[in-house]
Amino acid sequence: MTSPTSTAECFDQTGRAAPLSPDDRRSMIVDAVLPLLMDHGPGVTSRQIAEAAGVAEGTIFRAFGDKETLLRAAVTRCLDPEPLLTELDAIDPTWPLDTKVRAVLVALRRRFTGVFRVMSTLSEKERPVPTSVSREIAERVATALAPEAGDLHWNPAQIAQLIRLIAFSSAFPALTVGSEFSDDELTGLLMHGITGTGTNEDTHAR
Repeated sequence: MTSPTSTAECFDQTGRAAPLSPDDRRSMIVDAVLPLLMDHGPGVTSRQIAEAAGVAEGTIFRAFGDKETLLRAAVTRCLDPEPLLTELDAIDPTWPLDTKVRAVLVALRRRFTGVFRVMSTLSEKERPVPTSVSREIAERVATALAPEAGDLHWNPAQIAQLIRLIAFSSAFPALTVGSEFSDDELTGLLMHGITGTGTNEDTHAR
């Protein structure tokens, strides 16, 4: 429910939208530049950025100093693992198993796809090393799958690794040309594997 003051705080006394704070304006510009960076690479122009953000070019330079600083901020935003971890935290352990597996897969595919697209726009020298959050991912998958842990073909850490492998490979452009799979198709593949359906239990010990 909206607090009594929250809406009013968005407007000044004349009824016009209140100006954004410097931090909010910078964040808005970074949000606008990310799709452009993926489409145009470092060659994206300040005019394109300004038009996408709905601001004047001068506003961009006042906020960031130069285009290179803005692009670095956009790359940093893309590589930030916190949105992914927050999305995984939101998975309810009481959901059906296939729903939880799909949610993990979709979150990871989105993460890897964004990272690949941004990295492909940068030279090898410019590419930062993404922070590894494999342990944090495994912990969240284990929490989500805890209700079914005793009935699955692999333990939650192994399942987290399987989902990461499939999400990573399905998001890697060179591996998906002519053989793209939907989230539902990959979820079906994972469900068949992690439940051990149709496999010989002698060949897959838990």
